[in-house]
Amino acid sequence: MNEYPMVSWLSEKHQFPPIGQALKKPNGLLAAGGDLSKDRLLSAYKRGIFPWFTDPEPILWWSPDPRLVIYPQAIKISKSLNKIWKKNLFRVTMDQSFYEVIQKCREPRKNEDGTWISRPMVEAYLNLHNAGYAHSVEVWHSKRLVGGLYGVAIGRAFFGESMFSDESNCSKIALVALARWLTDNEFGIIDCQVDSDHMRSMGGVKISRQKFAQILASLVTYPTNRVKWVYQRGDT
Repeated sequence: MNEYPMVSWLSEKHQFPPIGQALKKPNGLLAAGGDLSKDRLLSAYKRGIFPWFTDPEPILWWSPDPRLVIYPQAIKISKSLNKIWKKNLFRVTMDQSFYEVIQKCREPRKNEDGTWISRPMVEAYLNLHNAGYAHSVEVWHSKRLVGGLYGVAIGRAFFGESMFSDESNCSKIALVALARWLTDNEFGIIDCQVDSDHMRSMGGVKISRQKFAQILASLVTYPTNRVKWVYQRGDT
């Protein structure tokens, strides 16, 4: 435990400290310990906090500053991606194969040896999915799952967790479908958590942690529609 002397150590009963206490280096590290129970995770997301760790580390909780977000109605679609989208080359669904999506997301990326999506993380998000809070987007080529993403929805905020693409542009197609569905259902934000070129190319913008917390405070007060998301596009 001495490795993280400046952050709060959580027991099962301890609550999260204010996000303003998060470290600057590493950016956003707020607390360690606790558990991955449904109530703990929902409490974290509502406050702008998310878990991110690799075994054998303890559970680490983060709230970086700045935060990368996408406003669903402002999703950026390149000309080349728009052509693929209009051709309906892939079938897109939601909440049809959550387990398969998270398993695909936990496969090591190129030039990486492991994954941060541990078995306890898989179990935790399956619990959230079964409770109606975690959702997936699937991209299919024929009957093969070739892309997708998953995340958590509370009120009118969506917290992206991970995505994968086995064929070119398939994670982008999943994100476009998600953004349009969220726009139609009056969601206000997609949390991308940390900065990345991929997300910025899709319209991601950096906002301060304080502004992010203010936006969340409003969006998470809306009722959470805890039903299976129904969506299908294309018939490939």
